[in-house]
Amino acid sequence: MERMGKEKMKTYTYTEKKDTRSGFGAGLAELGRTNPDVVALCADLTPSLKMGEFIEENPERFFQVGIAEANMMGIAAGMTIGGKIPFTGTFANFATGRVYDQIRQSIAYSGKNVKICASHAGLTLGEDGATHQILEDIGLMKMLPGMVVINPCDFNQTKAATIAIAKHKGPVYLRFGRPKVPIFTPDDQTFEIGKAIQLTEGTDVTIVATGHLVWEALEASKVLLDKGISAEVINIHTIKPLDDKAILDSVAKTGCIVTAEEHNIFGGLGESVARVLATNSPVPQEFVGTNDTFGESGTPAQLMEKYGLNSAAIINKAETVIKRK
Repeated sequence: MERMGKEKMKTYTYTEKKDTRSGFGAGLAELGRTNPDVVALCADLTPSLKMGEFIEENPERFFQVGIAEANMMGIAAGMTIGGKIPFTGTFANFATGRVYDQIRQSIAYSGKNVKICASHAGLTLGEDGATHQILEDIGLMKMLPGMVVINPCDFNQTKAATIAIAKHKGPVYLRFGRPKVPIFTPDDQTFEIGKAIQLTEGTDVTIVATGHLVWEALEASKVLLDKGISAEVINIHTIKPLDDKAILDSVAKTGCIVTAEEHNIFGGLGESVARVLATNSPVPQEFVGTNDTFGESGTPAQLMEKYGLNSAAIINKAETVIKRK
């Protein structure tokens, strides 16, 4: 686990907000310039996936398959046999739930080197409503043997993750979103699959968060500090393989943990962390995530507030779990 300075609580600020899907687009464009084996496929959503730059520079390496996601997964699997590294692009709901059979049978079962890149994940898809707001995709993907599952937190980390997964041999699920969120990680970072990043050090409670909830966890830690509570915040960008050591090292100091994710608490990051704790070092745990429910139409901010996926919810859970120690 990467560690930050210990002399005082590190604070994070931002000067710009940008959508994580644009980080994917920037990373894919960079790969187009540096890795001739990378090809891209899309199911009629290239503007939404920000794939335009890659297409403009590499038209012969892009394949528009139309609204035929299952076919896209089969084509991508076949391309790997010839040594290509296919990046598929569509909304998270269509990239997982609609084509789970094809991913399982044609990609995961034989360990094909396909990168399943999924935008518009979670509640922050917003006004498109419950039919498009998949909150089960992390669970679906992490249960597939050999599948790597990555959920970066901002533009810079999504770009770095996109570049990094091209070097990984095997299937990867890369999850990102539509709303503009703070950019607070370095633009020159090296992304390491399966390596958690400690953002702040603390002694009273561990907060592990993924995706859009990482920034909310940092905001929560500031309020908690004002209340005299020292929170250790860890960015879990890779849900599988999970950095067990980072989690266990942290709870050995704090004695309790809060998990935060824009996903159903059944099958998500929280349950993966609970497994690690149960088999190694049981401590009190509280969950921030949706609780066995579908979403609904609304702005991202409205939905995050209603379903308790924000800093206020993390603060509440942190105070609750500390009392359980």
